[in-house]
Amino acid sequence: MLNLFFIFYGISFIARMPKDFQYRVEYAALVGFTALLNQLPYKAALAVAWAVAGLLFHVARFRRRETFRRIREVFGEDAPRREVRRIAWLSLRNMAFNCVEMMRAPHIDKAWIDRYMPGFQEKVPIVNGLLKRNRGLIFAVPHTGNWDLAGWACSRYGISMFSVAGKQKNPHVNAWMNRQRENGIKMLERGGGTLKQIIRLLRAGHAFAILPDVRMPSPDLALPFLGKTANLGRGMAMFAISANVPILPAFFTRTGWTKHEFIHFDPLFPDLSRDREEEARRLTAAVMAIVDKAVRENPDQWFWYNKRWVLTPLPAETPQQSGKTV
Repeated sequence: MLNLFFIFYGISFIARMPKDFQYRVEYAALVGFTALLNQLPYKAALAVAWAVAGLLFHVARFRRRETFRRIREVFGEDAPRREVRRIAWLSLRNMAFNCVEMMRAPHIDKAWIDRYMPGFQEKVPIVNGLLKRNRGLIFAVPHTGNWDLAGWACSRYGISMFSVAGKQKNPHVNAWMNRQRENGIKMLERGGGTLKQIIRLLRAGHAFAILPDVRMPSPDLALPFLGKTANLGRGMAMFAISANVPILPAFFTRTGWTKHEFIHFDPLFPDLSRDREEEARRLTAAVMAIVDKAVRENPDQWFWYNKRWVLTPLPAETPQQSGKTV
């Protein structure tokens, strides 16, 4: 009990310190924990992550009530409690495993990809063929499995990929995450010139990885998703139209603790003869229909803990506008 007192006292003491001090403490803890896990074999590091996830889920009940609510929002209030718990637990556990793999990103080489992503090597010619024929490619990779593997795996086989990531509140952690991702993928900073840079890189023959299942904070494309209406971004589709490159819907699944499977679908090509607004809606809806099916078939592979819940209506929306009935 005395040890717990000192732990909670230490946490409360840090919480009262200036933000920059808190950020530096968080960053130091992250770097230290990363160094520790990198001394362990891969499976042993995953075991540590499993234990941490177990404490968060079973003891701290980290966002558990909200996650259960989200799962029932999609699968119905009569979804068996055991199944809801299973989906929520595996989703959190998988995210903990993803964190371990990000920490070990510099050590993920081609041999690692061949061992833990069996079958990926056979998919490389398909991706290279699309890039060669179209000069660029957009990977639509939702929050399933370990989505960061798209960059690491492709780069190990000579596929140049870039992406844009949302910023973390802690600038030191944000910089660390970008450095880890840049072991296989070029990260662009959001800013005034980012859109032009994306088009330029696509036209130069690079692949752009984008997460399509992200809620937009301002009105954009209202599309059906998981039985509701989601406010989704048109950026993915507009980049495809502007650069005249295809979109390749693809996602990763985790089997057990260590195996990963890369699954892709037929590429979607923009029709430049259509109205841009209509074409953006068509392309985005087609991608989201694939994501919808994937989530329903393997819900434990999807990340249900995202702070920005994709089905949350915009503040100005009425129940009718958000696809709900009164």
